[in-house]
Amino acid sequence: MKRWFRHAFMPPWRLRMSFSKDVLERIEKAIKHSEYQHRGELRFAVEDALALGHVWRGISARQRALEVFSNLRVWDTEYNSGVLIYLSLADREVHIVADRGIAKCVAQAEWDAIATAMQEEFRRGDFLSGTLQGIDRITMLLATYFPGNGSNPNELSNKPVVVKH
Repeated sequence: MKRWFRHAFMPPWRLRMSFSKDVLERIEKAIKHSEYQHRGELRFAVEDALALGHVWRGISARQRALEVFSNLRVWDTEYNSGVLIYLSLADREVHIVADRGIAKCVAQAEWDAIATAMQEEFRRGDFLSGTLQGIDRITMLLATYFPGNGSNPNELSNKPVVVKH
């Protein structure tokens, strides 16, 4: 019931306050810069609250992240090297979902450690810093396992997505 109330009464201004136009533009630039260093493709998605039907059915933030991963077609890259950073404001959770090409090389525990560090910054109210630090750490992993080869076509948009339910 507590979770249902968090989602039902999440004020719409919370997302706009935490992820202003300027913050979203800086995240987009960080993703673009990141992708010059490896063959991976990053997507960032933030959602203020789930539809109440999802909450009532017990859909977790992790399950929602997997759904968003699919809806944004993050899996649809040449090297199966897409990575989604998903933030649920109402659940106060970050989930990083990596496509199968990357998942073979990077353990989920590494993604979870990055997500936890991001959540810590978000708890302090520093959404920009938390996101940029997360992107930097993901960049280092992708550069290690999927180093750039001078040609990395931009297969997925770098623009952050504000998910609407």
